[in-house]
Amino acid sequence: MTYLAKPKLHHPSLAKNSVGYTRRDYEGKISTLCAGCGHDSISAAIIQACWELDIQPHRVAKLSGIGCSSKTPDYFLGNSHGFNTVHGRMPSVLTGAYLANRSLIYLGVSGDGDSASIGLGQFAHLMRRGVNMTYIVENNGVYGLTKGQFSATADKGSKSKRGQVNNDAPIDLVTLALVMGATFVARSFSGDKTQLTPLIRAALAHQGAAIIDVLSPCITFNNHTGSTKSYDYVREHNEAVTRLDFITPREEITADYGEGEVIDVRQHDGSILRLRKLHAGYDPSDRRRAMAYIQDHAAQGELVTGLLYVDPEAQDLHQQLGSVDSPLNSLGAAELSPGRAVLEKINAALR
Repeated sequence: MTYLAKPKLHHPSLAKNSVGYTRRDYEGKISTLCAGCGHDSISAAIIQACWELDIQPHRVAKLSGIGCSSKTPDYFLGNSHGFNTVHGRMPSVLTGAYLANRSLIYLGVSGDGDSASIGLGQFAHLMRRGVNMTYIVENNGVYGLTKGQFSATADKGSKSKRGQVNNDAPIDLVTLALVMGATFVARSFSGDKTQLTPLIRAALAHQGAAIIDVLSPCITFNNHTGSTKSYDYVREHNEAVTRLDFITPREEITADYGEGEVIDVRQHDGSILRLRKLHAGYDPSDRRRAMAYIQDHAAQGELVTGLLYVDPEAQDLHQQLGSVDSPLNSLGAAELSPGRAVLEKINAALR
């Protein structure tokens, strides 16, 4: 099959952000996913978020594993750094890259099979270590590349396209991330760009491990009656706990989400998460209540979306380790081999 290449020339009237890029500059290759795949909507939201944040594409490192979801980094930020790891190993490769070069913005893209099955242990350890990255899970409940078998996130009782019923309990990556210590936890729907785009912007600015579990229906194998991850089911059972906007320190971006209480959460870099509560009493800074809220609504068959938990005072892995401010890959021989006297001083402090 032959795919046409995108034109390299841009229309001169395209709007540019403050660093001189148009939205087209954040695109990648033409998608080879099935027409209507929710993953393409997520790619579009990532493109929009990075353009609005005035991120220079070459400052982003995007990493993925194996699966339909892990193909998508080829479809956005074509001028960024990229690495496609083996199945389920994206978190450890990203952690190593981040330890070596903290100056880049790290974006990990994975799927429910890549993260909730073979990569489950890798996912858990990345969350508890507080690696400064945005972890986007494109969650469709099936293995799309191998013809639609249930994944570990498929809900119990959900039916496959061929009529089989899933009898296994699902793994909820949002709840697991909360238990493991993630400091920014959200869930969204690929069909709700109004909610998803500001969530991605806020996650990219967060200092620490940020996860967004995005329900992304598989149009080929999991979009039928009986599936709990189809477009119709998610739209009918979506319980939006918050609507939000992300405000950068240099300018205010306003949004109108209707009536409800508004709270501003200031993050470490001075940016603001503006949350409009849709449900009275919900506190996005209470980890225990967030877990209970998710589970209570799951028992009612509802999928809670929005910003579920955030810790504005979170520390990342480098802060916990006390690393130097300079990226480790930029250190020279003098810093890496300071001599015997320095070594003896370090050893003496450990005795």
